[in-house]
Amino acid sequence: MAEESIAISEKRELYKLNEFVFSAYLLFLLKQNPETSGVVLEDFDAAFTNKFYHSHLDDLSNINSSAIVAAASIVARSLYILASDKKEIKNSVLNTININASLVEELLGCLLSCEPGYTCELVNHYIAPSTRCPSHYVGVVMGEPSSQPYLGNVGDVSRFVWNFLADKTAIPSKNMSSTCPKGCSGNGEMCVKAETDGKGVCVISTTRYVPAYSTRLKYESETWEVLPHNSSDTMGEADPVWTESNWDTIRLRVYTVQDTGFDLLVLLLGITVTVLSYIIIVISKAFITKALKRD
Repeated sequence: MAEESIAISEKRELYKLNEFVFSAYLLFLLKQNPETSGVVLEDFDAAFTNKFYHSHLDDLSNINSSAIVAAASIVARSLYILASDKKEIKNSVLNTININASLVEELLGCLLSCEPGYTCELVNHYIAPSTRCPSHYVGVVMGEPSSQPYLGNVGDVSRFVWNFLADKTAIPSKNMSSTCPKGCSGNGEMCVKAETDGKGVCVISTTRYVPAYSTRLKYESETWEVLPHNSSDTMGEADPVWTESNWDTIRLRVYTVQDTGFDLLVLLLGITVTVLSYIIIVISKAFITKALKRD
């Protein structure tokens, strides 16, 4: 993987640069508040290319875990720089921020493969999965958007990620005797691991489950409506809308390809028949002409 360097620019300078160079999310935040801090990753030697990307062959065997670890390390160090008040940070300090490679390997096996899939110890430590094999179907918007969704409408991946992040980023709750989830009523408290033992643990975390749907969708009178696109929306504040269609049964017609040797044989037979036909025609013509002269 190419070496990456982290470039931190002044926020005002970032805002003046070409909007197509940097992340649209950063530009959107800068438009709302020019004082917003930002980190830009640059100097990649090559573009990402993978012929199996987003295909049915894009499975666990097509994923480079080392590249994920390297990218995650860059992001973690970038966040550290962004959160630090120091203008100059030594490389020795940044090099101490590393990603748990074994955890990445375990997550890949749990979330991208049926072996072990959701039967792995890590997933079962947080949720009670409904299936063994991970499903990467993103789902559809159902009912009214809510910060407390019905768990039956939330997939295994979303529930696991929510519990996992809440647990890893949390601090223990002071009220350890509180019953979960009803007892998690303190400031910033939430209940994790409730599916595994029916009790759960109250922790203090900023992790929240937020249904992701386009800002061009509006829920009104118990129905979803698509808002018209605004041509003056140059910053893309209103997201594009993706819809799902109901397809009929997809049919596939397969044609067999003949062997090249068989095609050559047919060609030779055709040439032979043509030559013989020509010879027969010439002989027949000569015979008929001779017979007519005798008469």
